[in-house]
Amino acid sequence: MNISFDNTENAFAYKTNKQLKKSRFLFKTMSYWLLAKAGVRLTPIIMKLGLPIKGLVRKTIFNQFVGGETLQETAGVGNVLEKYGVQVILDYGVEGKEGEENFDQATREFIKVIDYAASQKNIPYISVKVTGIARFDLLQRLNEAPRLRSGIHDNEFEDQEWDRVSERMYQICHEAAERNIGVLIDAEESWIQDPVDRLTMEMMEEFNQEKAIVYNTIQLYRHDRLDFLKLSHRIAKQKGFLLGVKLVRGAYMEKERSRAAAKGYVCPIQPDKESTDRDYNAAVTYSIDHLQEIAVIVATHNEQSNLLAAHLMEQKNIPHNHPHVHFSQLYGMSDNITFNLAKEGFSVSKYLPFGPIDDVIPYLMRRAQENSSVSGQTGRELTLIEKEIKRRG
Repeated sequence: MNISFDNTENAFAYKTNKQLKKSRFLFKTMSYWLLAKAGVRLTPIIMKLGLPIKGLVRKTIFNQFVGGETLQETAGVGNVLEKYGVQVILDYGVEGKEGEENFDQATREFIKVIDYAASQKNIPYISVKVTGIARFDLLQRLNEAPRLRSGIHDNEFEDQEWDRVSERMYQICHEAAERNIGVLIDAEESWIQDPVDRLTMEMMEEFNQEKAIVYNTIQLYRHDRLDFLKLSHRIAKQKGFLLGVKLVRGAYMEKERSRAAAKGYVCPIQPDKESTDRDYNAAVTYSIDHLQEIAVIVATHNEQSNLLAAHLMEQKNIPHNHPHVHFSQLYGMSDNITFNLAKEGFSVSKYLPFGPIDDVIPYLMRRAQENSSVSGQTGRELTLIEKEIKRRG
């Protein structure tokens, strides 16, 4: 195996000189911490006030991290990625809406996205957030009240409401199974995660009998999730279905820490980055060691974790395109990982959100925040972009 994540010729082959310079400008802007912080706070407010900045947002951060406003717009991005052997995880990036009508509408949209994915050669998966089809407060109540999870309900209305959530998820997963598209169920905050896990396991038991259709997302920045992975594997073996897992480090660290401190409970987040890296790599190793029973998506921007998975596959003589191993990075980030893995024949995708600019603003603000706060991420992106601009002369 001859893989290098420093190969910028492979990493940016899909970008023109103009696109590369636009990316350099954006990452340079995000490297100024105070400027990025101000942008994250002010952009949603300015958008709500109706001030004319949509054009600027579209030309900068939207173009970098989002496939388009519609499915048709994402097709252009998907076609470019396909030329370089990169697949797509399609994410209908609307979030934070409430109400049964909105939840039913989101379900219909997810089904539409599945049908679209099935019509494209390089979209094997879609992403689903349970908070897109369920009330946040309902999930929190279920998470906090074991008696509700054990089947003894003290509120008939909420019982019926949860049945409707389960039915929506069933509709989505049933359509996905019919169309042979994987459903990646996103992780949520720890205080609503338990009902999400239980619902996801129920869907796996129903739809993962012959192949992995449904995947749960495991956030390894939580100190209990490596054990949870092993517990999920034991349950899957007992009940006779394939376990599907997407391994990520995590997305809600600041919220988790501040809530734990405010409410006085033990924080679920790992004490340091080294502990997260250790558990993440252990989860990768565990999954690849049990590939007959686990289908794993290594979804990370960490170069060492990706190399670990690739080397484990090499050592065990596992084909690079094995159906139970997939790699993924966010669109607009870590092209040096994605495109170099693709060049070596690994199954790899870009996580590609789409939706109206107003609706994907929360996603875009997280990307801006992540790139200004993650140690070394923006610097690494900038170094690689500048190296490629220099190489092209």
